[in-house]
Formats: sequence, structure tokens, C-alpha cells
Amino acid sequence: MPIKRYGTVQTGAGGKALPFARAAEADGWLYVSGQVAMEDGEIIDGNIIAQTHKTIANVLAILDEAGYGVEDVVRVGVWLDDPRDFWTFNKIYQDYFGEHPPARACVQSSMMVDCKVEIDCVAYKKKD
Repeated sequence: MPIKRYGTVQTGAGGKALPFARAAEADGWLYVSGQVAMEDGEIIDGNIIAQTHKTIANVLAILDEAGYGVEDVVRVGVWLDDPRDFWTFNKIYQDYFGEHPPARACVQSSMMVDCKVEIDCVAYKKKD
């Protein structure tokens, strides 16, 4: 089965081209690249609450574009800039994934862009 790529022509901060796809799909597996609270190529202003909602919305939009839903997510990776944001992040995360909790890793990390959270995921949906 061929690999299908989503969002290969995208820009980040300052209008610079990003050298990766938003997601890649092969044989029912969808790998969503790390998403941040970006809108129109710029990180939104806001605290962990605003940035978590926007980041998850970006992930969900990519899942939807590829024909997947939150119930298809198998694993989520989370990077938090500040470990003190963990419990606030978890409360918001549970609102989105509570009924369909995937496996998850969550770590504290310095970010490559000025954001508070980054999220990637892997989803699976059996293809007919």
C-alpha cells in the first residue's frame, strides 16, 4: 500500500516552509507529526490552557482530514515546557480523550519553538 502524506506544503513561524508532512498514512496507520498551538504560521498567545486546547484542536483537525477520529488514536506523545503545567494539561486532555484513552507518554522538554506544549499521535483504522 502506498504512503499518503497530508499537509506537505505548510509554513511555520515567519512564513518558512516546514520540511515534513502534518501526517503520513500507511496500511491503516496514521502518524501525526508533533503539533503545537500554531495558527496562521504563528504560535498563539496564551497560557497552558489556551495552548493545550489549540494544540489538541490542531491534532483533531488532522485526524479528521485523514478520516480518523479520537477513538482511533492508539498512542499520544506529549512534551510540556514546564512540568508544573502537568495537572492542568491532564484535565484538558481528559476532556478530549477521556472516553477513548490511548497509550501515552508525557515528558518535560525544552521546545524548538516558543510554545508550552507539543503533541503527536499514532492512530489506526482498518482499511477495507
